[in-house]
Amino acid sequence: MLDQSLAALFPDGLGKEWISALSTVLLVVGAVILRKVVLTVLSSFFGTLVRRSDSAEHQRRIETLGRVAGHTLSLLIVVVTVLVVLNTLGISIAPILGAAGVAGVAIGFGAQSLVKDFFSGVFLLLENQIRVGDVVEVAGKSGVVESMTLRRVQLRSLDGAVHYVSNGLITTVTNFSTEFAYALVDIGVAYKEDIDQVFSVMRATASQMKEVEPFSRTVIGDLEILGVDQWADSAIMIRCRMKTQPLQQAAARREFLKRLKRAFDEAGISIPFPHRTLIFEGGAARTIAPSSTTKSD
Repeated sequence: MLDQSLAALFPDGLGKEWISALSTVLLVVGAVILRKVVLTVLSSFFGTLVRRSDSAEHQRRIETLGRVAGHTLSLLIVVVTVLVVLNTLGISIAPILGAAGVAGVAIGFGAQSLVKDFFSGVFLLLENQIRVGDVVEVAGKSGVVESMTLRRVQLRSLDGAVHYVSNGLITTVTNFSTEFAYALVDIGVAYKEDIDQVFSVMRATASQMKEVEPFSRTVIGDLEILGVDQWADSAIMIRCRMKTQPLQQAAARREFLKRLKRAFDEAGISIPFPHRTLIFEGGAARTIAPSSTTKSD
């Protein structure tokens, strides 16, 4: 079709080779322009959806779908362009398609892992299990999802290492970025302390913490005191938790512990540490803290 149009534009004749070469160039240029336009339209479309979304979780899902759609359409444009160029150069693509069908069956038995990766990627997207920007643990690796395709997931761990995990290897997904999180804290106090007073100080500290930025936005629930968790060797362990925005539980936990240490000091609540009682022959029992033991040694 394109060859006939060029021949009509140049009735005096350009030569079959020149027409084929010019057709190929025009097809490649057209494919590049088409790819650019498609990616721009997709970026604008998904960007609009992101701006209209009122949830960070939905925004990450839309961005992930946009990236996967861009990769898929780019690959489709490249494949179609190659086939059309071959046909323009006079190479029949029918035998190629037929051979591709036969080869596809043969390769399918040897490339089952690739097929598994593809379908696993499709279900990961449809079920909204992983999105770009999430902190996840998959196939024994954990980190921030930097990119995701229908074949693999790219993770960057806390120490900066990059992990490439094939979708087919993902059987269990632990997502730390979904909806909300809990900052789980274990507090140890001395056996002599009044537990009810300890509870009151903990609640007051959490309430004061919620009144300052940025924790007024990241902490989305009141402190839940789960109660006395165990009687340890030198302390009564109290377990509590605080509901936060996803990925903010570590920062909330650190801030709460810092403030609670100050509050316990002001209230005279003892935070226990191990002691040793040494009995000397002919003498009275003497309690020595770890620091004193170290000096005497």
